[in-house]
Amino acid sequence: MILLPAVLAGLIAGWIRSKKNKQPYIPGHLKLWWLVFIAFIPQWVAFSLPFTSTKLPDNWAAVVLVGSLVVLLIFTWFNRKQPGFWLLGLGLIFNLIVIGLNGGFMPISPEAVYRLVPNAPQGSWHIGERLGTGKDIVLLTLFTNLWFLSDRFLLPTWLNYPVAFSVGDVLIAAGAFWILWAMGGPQKVID
Repeated sequence: MILLPAVLAGLIAGWIRSKKNKQPYIPGHLKLWWLVFIAFIPQWVAFSLPFTSTKLPDNWAAVVLVGSLVVLLIFTWFNRKQPGFWLLGLGLIFNLIVIGLNGGFMPISPEAVYRLVPNAPQGSWHIGERLGTGKDIVLLTLFTNLWFLSDRFLLPTWLNYPVAFSVGDVLIAAGAFWILWAMGGPQKVID
């Protein structure tokens, strides 16, 4: 995902901004901040831990993904007056809609998979099934609901960071960057 580089860039830009403003880099007052962990932990267990990601049935993995996005939307709603949260929320909504309309996973086209993993062994993935133990499901564009919101973008190969991402992911990353950058500016208490 493109979120990690955006978070790192946002932290660095926010820290530089705070030094320029001669003030400490302090996170703003975020309501229900612990919901981020509530959303992250099940996704980590379902998609990142080798033992659990291979054992969890697809229907449960889909529930985890959709549930995590809903929890993040609740967190976003309660912090919507903070800089960047409306952008982050819009990205979450786009991802939730396309995932919800395509069986609980983020659709990715076979063409994107070929470009993402060009040396994958024949038969290592199939149309209509999850791509490995990740959050994507391989679907033909013709049979993808709202295909334009799917994981259809890839970074240039010279970056050597093979990742597919969606319009929603771009908005989430931009929102996260904006939130972290804003924390380096004048602190305001927003209710």
